Amino acid sequence: MLATYFNSLSQHSQSMRKSFSFLTTFVLLFAQIICFGNPANEPVYKQPVSIQYSLPETLKGAILKKVVVDYNDNVYVLTNKGVYRTNGKDLVKDFRYTPIAEKKPLDITIQENTGHLFYLYEEKWLTNGYAGVPYLNIPKGKFDQLAVAADGTVLLVGANAVSLCRDGKLTEIKKPADKINAVQVNNGIFYALSANGVYKLSDDHFTQIHKGNGLQAMALRENEIVLGTTKGYYGINKLNGDSSFSLQTKVPVENISCLQVIDNKVWAGTPMGAFMKEPAGNYRYYASRRWLNEDKVIAMAADSKGDAYFLSPSGLNKIEFIPFTLLDKANLFQDQIRQRHIRYGFISNVTLQSPGDLASAKMTDTDNDGLWSSFYLGSQAFRYAVTGDKNAKRYAWEAFEAFERIISINPLKGFPARTFERKGFKVGEPAAFRDSQDPEWEWKGTTSSDEFCGYIFIASVLNEMVAETESEKKRVADFIDKILTHIIDNNYYFVDADGKPTLWGRWNPEYINSFPESVEDRKLGSAHILAGLQLAYALTGKEKYKTEAYKLINEHGYLKNMMVSYTKIKETPGTIRMGIDLGIGGWNHSDDEMAFLTYWPLYRYAFTPELQEQYKWVITDHWQIEKPERNALWNLISLATAGVCDAPSVNWHLQEYPLDLVRWNVKNSHRKDIVLLPANFRKQSTEVLLPPGERPMNRHNANAFELDGGENGMSELAGDEYLLPYWMGRYLKVIE
Repeated sequence: MLATYFNSLSQHSQSMRKSFSFLTTFVLLFAQIICFGNPANEPVYKQPVSIQYSLPETLKGAILKKVVVDYNDNVYVLTNKGVYRTNGKDLVKDFRYTPIAEKKPLDITIQENTGHLFYLYEEKWLTNGYAGVPYLNIPKGKFDQLAVAADGTVLLVGANAVSLCRDGKLTEIKKPADKINAVQVNNGIFYALSANGVYKLSDDHFTQIHKGNGLQAMALRENEIVLGTTKGYYGINKLNGDSSFSLQTKVPVENISCLQVIDNKVWAGTPMGAFMKEPAGNYRYYASRRWLNEDKVIAMAADSKGDAYFLSPSGLNKIEFIPFTLLDKANLFQDQIRQRHIRYGFISNVTLQSPGDLASAKMTDTDNDGLWSSFYLGSQAFRYAVTGDKNAKRYAWEAFEAFERIISINPLKGFPARTFERKGFKVGEPAAFRDSQDPEWEWKGTTSSDEFCGYIFIASVLNEMVAETESEKKRVADFIDKILTHIIDNNYYFVDADGKPTLWGRWNPEYINSFPESVEDRKLGSAHILAGLQLAYALTGKEKYKTEAYKLINEHGYLKNMMVSYTKIKETPGTIRMGIDLGIGGWNHSDDEMAFLTYWPLYRYAFTPELQEQYKWVITDHWQIEKPERNALWNLISLATAGVCDAPSVNWHLQEYPLDLVRWNVKNSHRKDIVLLPANFRKQSTEVLLPPGERPMNRHNANAFELDGGENGMSELAGDEYLLPYWMGRYLKVIE
């Protein structure tokens, strides 16, 4: 009997499938360890990666209908132009079985348990499994959906007819009055979904086990049926239709178009992306071009490894969960940086000629080349300290060459340029560029305190971890000596080519103390310059730096300025400097970045233990304010200085950091699963921080609670803002 044949092969197929899944996972994990190494003995976690399949010209304008995955993890897409399959990262026409290659099925499905692919045509159904034995000629044009049980029973559904196929015989079944939109089989029992109810086939007739409203999708899980609606999803008992869980409305998107159960987790496709409910109860949201070629999801499927496939009207997408370590991610970003993000030693902003097209990457100058480059140089310093890798030391010194040149590229004594470029190729703020004494080059003025905090950070970590010889240490000391001398000689200002202080390079007491205590500039500016003077004294031994620092402390209250708690920083309208009201606009997250980079030299180069204790209070106070943002770097710098750290957040931040660093447009403000907070000074939009992979891709100077944003996929970050906390975490043994 054919039913016996199906049952025996079903059991064998299930066993093979489990073995294949385990073996594949083991081989992938082993390959990761061999290729990248894991000297830190780091735990392996699952890193989500997006794969967006390329479509051939033959599918231009086609209607994509359905995606299924067979027991070999072959992926098939049903279209109005026939069946296509994945080949690498491409979707190609399935020509393998010549007799059906040019046929256009009305439906395809995967047999329960066995995973064999079945086709439904106008006049027959068939499979290439089981040596091609199972097939049946059927009345032409009568059916357009099918489902296949493990024992070989086939349910056929059409607009006006339903039939069961057993052992080559077609038996007509009375069709429910409702239009059947989907059919599925579970443990040999067929279920049908209409907009208004769920039907179970038993004793060759349909019984309605549940009445609903606006039903759009169903998925079966253990003893329940999960139902998707326009208003969320809920569960019913698959035997009697009783409620198993209530309507879930606090979901990323309520309007659910398709459902899939993968590893016992509910996945939902919607017109605005896909989401998955984790066992802990929170939702993971996969939307935007970071994850999908377009957000409208019309069908879903899963493979034996638990990876998810999403079909949109214009393409096929996969979210693959790869065994990964934090070191794997660091190696990936390290390689990407060397390939397309190093410009004259700086870490470079990369712009793209078309959205997401990394082949068109173009490196351009920015206002803060020095600040951004401090992250990469810092990462290589810590990497060298941890591994002794000579390449890390080389890359650190190569970056430092760019820092040295920002002083020599211009004729102003000790003044650091923001950046430089060959003449005629500047991009950002052309008016801020000046001619260099070298006729081939231009340099950018208007240098700010943002850049200064980068200078003192890189000088301190170079001195501690990379500079091993007397001449190397002198290079670092000379760099910081020139800059601090310029500042002191110019009355605590960065003075530009026009002979005037730059807009943001100001540490003069008259300027700093003109701010009320409730404006962060007073506190932050004091910390910047004291950290710089302490560092300059430690590196050069010149007494003037110590003298100047204590003058600022004792005569101008700079230490007192720093001791104002961050809890007292607030909106202070009317604090106008150079025509700009610095007391409005809410919390400045760029200031957080500058502060924490400054804390490294501030604390570690303190003149006395007593000062160090006071700095410890300052850092701890700031860390407490920043804890909700779960920033790995802020936590690690706080650990290395004040001894405080939220270690779980360090690992969370680094694991959740996405691999795709293109700045796609991202939107979360519509989500129903997040609790929005009233407008506040901190600009904390939600109760709980979203993972980095779901947020706009920003640098550390942006608000981590920003829900919407992006640059239309026209730029890519480098990954240095991952590398610095990763290698610092290794150095501090937070990451073992």
